[in-house]
Amino acid sequence: MIETRLATLSDAEAIAALLMANAGDRGGMLLGQWPREVIERRIAGGQSIIIATSDEGGLLGALLTSEKGFDAAAPVQAMLKAWPGGPDAYVYGPVCVSADARGLGVLEALYARLQATFPGREAILFIREDNPRSLKAHLRLGMREVARYDFDGKVFIVLSDRPDAG
Repeated sequence: MIETRLATLSDAEAIAALLMANAGDRGGMLLGQWPREVIERRIAGGQSIIIATSDEGGLLGALLTSEKGFDAAAPVQAMLKAWPGGPDAYVYGPVCVSADARGLGVLEALYARLQATFPGREAILFIREDNPRSLKAHLRLGMREVARYDFDGKVFIVLSDRPDAG
């Protein structure tokens, strides 16, 4: 069974390990570097991270969020320029599911907890165009493409979960 909850500082090491294992420099699709200190700073700064765990407590996945003014990373700022979202929109991502838990409903469980945590608020995110697996998974959640932008020689697709977006 998949359990979801908000992460605490004691989860930072496991979250960082999952994200770092799937970073672009290790063959994954995640942008950026995610050491434990970055995860701790996000949690301490009030930025919600939803995690999914197994019955045994192992980390199955993590979904990071941030308020629009929190993350100054260039890809995030480029996304917000392409699609700023509504006044109460927040940045969704990155999201990462452990390789051995993919296809088991972890993303759906994370997203359901996210919607319960931020009811009625618009989530906005970007996915690289060359990541069709993630794009397909998010479209299945009901998200819609609302914009595209080029960043660092790559095309990014902006998605929103606002019902009237796009």
